[in-house]
Amino acid sequence: MNGMTDGTMKVAVAKYTIDAPRDFDAFALKQAHWLDEAHQQGAELAVLPEYLSLELGATFDDATRGDLHASLAALQTYHGRWLDLFAQLARERRMHVVAGTFLLDLGHGRYRNRSYAFAPDGSHVWQDKLRLTGFEKRAGVIEPGDALKVFETGAVRSAISVCYDSEFPLPVRAQCEAGARLLVVPSCTDTQAGATRVRVGCLARALENRCFVAQAVTAGQAPWSPALDVNTGEAALIAPMDVGLPHDGMIVQTRGQQHWAVATLDFGALEASRAQAQVANDRDWASQYFPSVARAKVAAFAR
Repeated sequence: MNGMTDGTMKVAVAKYTIDAPRDFDAFALKQAHWLDEAHQQGAELAVLPEYLSLELGATFDDATRGDLHASLAALQTYHGRWLDLFAQLARERRMHVVAGTFLLDLGHGRYRNRSYAFAPDGSHVWQDKLRLTGFEKRAGVIEPGDALKVFETGAVRSAISVCYDSEFPLPVRAQCEAGARLLVVPSCTDTQAGATRVRVGCLARALENRCFVAQAVTAGQAPWSPALDVNTGEAALIAPMDVGLPHDGMIVQTRGQQHWAVATLDFGALEASRAQAQVANDRDWASQYFPSVARAKVAAFAR
C-alpha cells in the first residue's frame, strides 16, 4: 500500500451535543464555537458526527420536525448555506473540517447520507454512506452511495467511512490500498450495542490496515427529532494494537461532558511499526485469497 510514511497531524474528534437551534444563524454560531474550541487546542483536522444536519430540523415547525420525510425535504433549503458555512469556517481557521453528514436530495425525493470534507482553502470533497442501517432502510427514502473515495488532508491521505460503513472491511481495505492512512468515521448511535458495534468496527479496521481511525459521535437527547432522539457513545482516536502503539488501540477518547478528544497522530511511527510488527494483518491480507479456503466444507468426525 502506498501512502504517507512520515509526519504528524493533530486531529480532534467531537462528542457533539445535539441541541435545538432556533434558526440557521444559531446553528452556524454553534459550529463556529465548537470549531474554535478544536482550533484552540491546535487541531489541524476536526471531525463532526453523522447526521449533523438533522439538528437543523429543530428550526422547522413541530409538524415538520417531528416527521422524518417532511424534515428531510425542508432541510434541502439549507444545503447551499451549509456548504458556504463550513467552507468559511475551514478557511478562517486554516484547518480541515469533516462536517458530519448532510442528507442530500439528489432528485425525486431520494436522499444520500453525504459527508463533506473541507480544506483550509474552502474547497471540499465528499463521500456518501454506502451501507444503510435498518433505520435508514425503513425510512424508505434514503439510498446508498455508489462511489468510494480517498482525499488529501495536507500531507496525509485520508478516507471517510460513515458509521455503519466502518463495520465492513472490504471498502475500507480498498481505501487503504489507495493510500489512506487515516480513516475518518462520523457516527451516530442510539444504543450502547450500536456504539459498541461501531467501536469494534473502528478497532478492526485499524488492526487490518495499519491505519489511524478518527471517530466522532453525537451526544445527548433530542426528543423533538425522530432520528436524533437518543445519542450514545464516546469520540475516539484509534491506532493499530502493535509495538510502539497503544496496546488496546485507544489513543484518546472523550469522557463525560468533554467536547473533543484531541491527539497528535504520528504517521512516521505508524509506518515504522511495520518493521517490528508483532502481527502483519495489513501485509498478510492477500494470504486469505486462495482456492482451498474460498468455501468452507462440512467435516465429519472420524475415528
